[in-house]
Amino acid sequence: MNGTRTRTTRVLAALAVCAALVAGACGSDKTTSGAGASSKATTVKLGFSAWPGWFPLQVAEEQGLFAKAGLDVKLTYFESYTDSINALNAGKLDANAQTLNDTVSAIAAGSPEQVVLVNDNSTGNDQIIAKPGIASVADLKGKKIGVEEGTVDHFLLLLGLEKAGLKPGDVEIQPLATDAAASAFAAGQLDAAGVFAPFTTKALELPGSKALFTSADFPGAIPDHIVFRRPFVAAHPAEVQKLVNAWFDTLAWIAANKDQADAIMAKRAGVSTADYAAYDKGTRIFSLAENKAAFEPGSDMAHLDYAASSMATFLLDSKLIDTKPDLSGLLEPKFVAAVPAP
Repeated sequence: MNGTRTRTTRVLAALAVCAALVAGACGSDKTTSGAGASSKATTVKLGFSAWPGWFPLQVAEEQGLFAKAGLDVKLTYFESYTDSINALNAGKLDANAQTLNDTVSAIAAGSPEQVVLVNDNSTGNDQIIAKPGIASVADLKGKKIGVEEGTVDHFLLLLGLEKAGLKPGDVEIQPLATDAAASAFAAGQLDAAGVFAPFTTKALELPGSKALFTSADFPGAIPDHIVFRRPFVAAHPAEVQKLVNAWFDTLAWIAANKDQADAIMAKRAGVSTADYAAYDKGTRIFSLAENKAAFEPGSDMAHLDYAASSMATFLLDSKLIDTKPDLSGLLEPKFVAAVPAP
């Protein structure tokens, strides 16, 4: 599979263009309400890319669970996650599956986005993988590390370096797309690589290589979400609610049909069902109760308000964004709150 969950901040130019258009095409949404409006269901244009926490969307489509929820969903798979973010901010998508750090970065660049659902937390599927002979984070000093700049794996790398008392300038960053970083590392061209599943499988083909640290070492640092453009949420709350409901119906279907669901998701990921099963521990899919708790205000990374503020500060300090964004309105908990209890 050539796609990457790049989850990147390197979309600022596209976002700036979009921000300039917010009052026009980029911010406009046709509604089906009001006098003379069409009774046809509003199509929800939803994007996703390669990540275990987002592959349930493929199950929802193939099993007709969107239609069962009364939705007309145009689901688009992006080989490049960066392209999915650009599409959201250009108004070509109404919603996208993306990480919190990318959403914060987008808001900093002027894009009107709103989190309505937590898909998962990365609990090990984002990894900094090192070649034999590198036994600790301190051993990375002066080493060449392949990672896609501005991505959550870059973010994870910086967190690990900071915890070990190293600065970004203490290592040599080799900017590469995630799939390319995995391949270059497996070929022995790098000392380490920051990659995520399913590309971790490729990187670990290098004999003797191992994960030096993972997202499991930084709980709550990499949450993934369904993010809508705010104008769409305002114009079509019923469709947003149905999509959130359909997500939880899909999780219930997967739990009741695990083998079939795993086959669908493994095929979309381009890996074997055995490899896909190995990703289970590295991605914690959030239950309805966990979603509700995440949207509650709090003082640690388990709460989205705290996580978003902390991430904005980190991105600013790391010079990955120019200004700290206004995060008011970023989180909309009402849709998760209205999901019927199982």
